[in-house]
Amino acid sequence: MIYDAAIVGTGPAGVSAALNLQIHQKKFVWIGSRNLSDKIAKAEKISNYPGLLDVTGEQLMQAYREQIAGMQIPIEEHMVSSIMKMGDHFALMAGNEYYETRTVILATGISIRTTIENETEYLGRGVSYCATCDGALYRGRTIAVVSNNARFEHEVQYLSQLAGTVHFFPQYPKPAVKADNVVLHADKIRSVVGETNVNSVLLSGGESLAVDGVFLLRDSISFQTLLKGLEVADNHIVVDRQMATNIPGVYAAGDCTGRPYQYAKAVGEGNVAAHAVLEYLQLIMK
Repeated sequence: MIYDAAIVGTGPAGVSAALNLQIHQKKFVWIGSRNLSDKIAKAEKISNYPGLLDVTGEQLMQAYREQIAGMQIPIEEHMVSSIMKMGDHFALMAGNEYYETRTVILATGISIRTTIENETEYLGRGVSYCATCDGALYRGRTIAVVSNNARFEHEVQYLSQLAGTVHFFPQYPKPAVKADNVVLHADKIRSVVGETNVNSVLLSGGESLAVDGVFLLRDSISFQTLLKGLEVADNHIVVDRQMATNIPGVYAAGDCTGRPYQYAKAVGEGNVAAHAVLEYLQLIMK
């Protein structure tokens, strides 16, 4: 099945886009965290959201959840690792799932600003963003795993059941992964090293560690890695007034398009992006 649209991200921009596409009865897939936005959930008080006076982040999240449930919009809980142009439509890889769609709305929030040296050069040659996709390739072998969020710990646990040794580099406090073959590191990986494929990682302390693969489990990946050819400036996706990117059929909304990083701004952009998608679909479906 080819969807009318795919929304990537479940923050305020993604919520707004999903509500509008649902109202217009479009076939779309919404991919992201069912917890919606950790950023909002941690907000102590929000004073500049129209219509709501000094709400907490959790109160705003609960309002979102109730509206999403009331409109019966499902969320596919995956991280999209790749978007590819396929002639007149797009293909998205998300975990082990594969989706085809005529349009894409990127509502991913802010992209990571730092990558590990040589990370993109070895993508597909020992570097992976998806444990369930590529874990079986490293059965009995030695791997390094970097994660910036505790919510990926189940994937680290999964990799420990396949790999011989897992060198784990958590970038958050109090990691809870427990397995006899998991080695916890306080150091950070400075660069990925290899020839044809990855054969080691260089740590920030200067130590070299022999590994067969590197898994990077993050909340987001760089925009250029996600969708090749996407125009980016100052680490933000370049869009016009219709939230259209330089790639026809691809739109972006929210923090990923630049400052101000405000919930109200993200909601408005999600609305505009959804309506731009409706116009684009009308044009291409004639």
